[in-house]
Amino acid sequence: MKINIRRSRRAAAAVALGSVLALTATACGDDGSGTGGDKGDEGSGKGKIVFWDNNGGVRTDAWKAIIADFEKANPDIDVEYVGIPAADYQSKVETAIQGGGLPDVGGVGAAMIASFSAQKVLEPVDDRLAESSLDGKLNEDMLTSLKAAGGVDDTLYSVPTSANNGVLYYRTDLFQKAGLDEPTTWDTFYEAAEKLTNAKKNQFGYTIRGGAGSIAQALDAMYGQSGITSFWNGDKTTVNDPKNVEALEKYAALYKRATPSADLNNDFTKMVAQWDSGTIGMLNHNLGSYQDHVKSLGVEKFRGIPQPTGPSGKRVQVSNPVDGIGLFKSSKNKEAAWKFIEFAVSHAENSKFNESAGQVPANNEAAKDAWIAKAEPTKLAAAALNDGSTTIVQLPYYLPDWGTISKADNEPNFQKVLLGKMSAKDFLDTLADQLNDAQAEWNAQKG
Repeated sequence: MKINIRRSRRAAAAVALGSVLALTATACGDDGSGTGGDKGDEGSGKGKIVFWDNNGGVRTDAWKAIIADFEKANPDIDVEYVGIPAADYQSKVETAIQGGGLPDVGGVGAAMIASFSAQKVLEPVDDRLAESSLDGKLNEDMLTSLKAAGGVDDTLYSVPTSANNGVLYYRTDLFQKAGLDEPTTWDTFYEAAEKLTNAKKNQFGYTIRGGAGSIAQALDAMYGQSGITSFWNGDKTTVNDPKNVEALEKYAALYKRATPSADLNNDFTKMVAQWDSGTIGMLNHNLGSYQDHVKSLGVEKFRGIPQPTGPSGKRVQVSNPVDGIGLFKSSKNKEAAWKFIEFAVSHAENSKFNESAGQVPANNEAAKDAWIAKAEPTKLAAAALNDGSTTIVQLPYYLPDWGTISKADNEPNFQKVLLGKMSAKDFLDTLADQLNDAQAEWNAQKG
């Protein structure tokens, strides 16, 4: 049964991949239209457009402020805002793809691009960007990340808004009390995790993510320690390289020895809440939780710094989640929708959005604004991304199978590793086999 399920999933991935490749097959009769043949229209550049926020509730106020500014500057365009919680967004779009009702414009992060572009519902925006006021003003690494997520033709399907960089948060008060150095290296990180733990007093040095979303954090810790700078060596993944196996063994060994036992099932919301309310020394998350920590602890009791560096002094981390805005092919008013995208990622508006979100702006001018210096984790993250100190290992978002491999297939296995029921080597070998199969299928479909 396991083999049949695996084959069915891989067959589905191959179908999706074939759709991706069909994007470039104009010589074979592809008219460039979206799903169902609806290729939309440029429209008049006036009237109503619909915008779907892919982090509704969390970013609603920020987007409504941008929309108000846009409508004031463009009184002949009305933007209907629809806020959709992040956990529901992709399924909402998938349902609309099948049944109709896609918006004109909506949030499209790196992890979504392969799926949406495979179904030909996104408008390529390279030419529009090249002719716009944004040309040359956006972070090149973020543009590269979004292009790579499509995986076929180096086409841009989403305009970046921000990067939600990984951060190591640590309790400065606890570190000072224990006489510990700042955890800027992996060696000082592990030393602090051990020394800050007193299980009898319910005090722990670290909180590890064992629930939903655990794989990306585990990969980040692995590559950060091993110093391996590429996800692939030819057509074979590096995830099960002996250096990564050793790194994961050391990282997973923290569970229950230097972390709470509840971490086994904690997703990011539970992990963040636990850190904010308890006496845990360190937390790996991203810039998005900074304001939560400020509300709970105040700025005096913690810092948020870039991920630790390895023995070479270099920092290696897996690709930061880059968010963006995409133009849907079925839009009947693409001109107005593009005006909204261009406005939203302009200097002032992108700065306003990211100051609220606490994330790294995609607009290079916004990244120099005064608020960056006041939000220390964002300032440090932006510097780490731009000063040459950090190497990014690009995750294979372009693989149609990536979402399933990195969640349903392996999150339960990672929990087994934490519990000591599966070795780090077996876990990573299994993950590598699946990734190598998916890459081979991808290459075969490309021809």
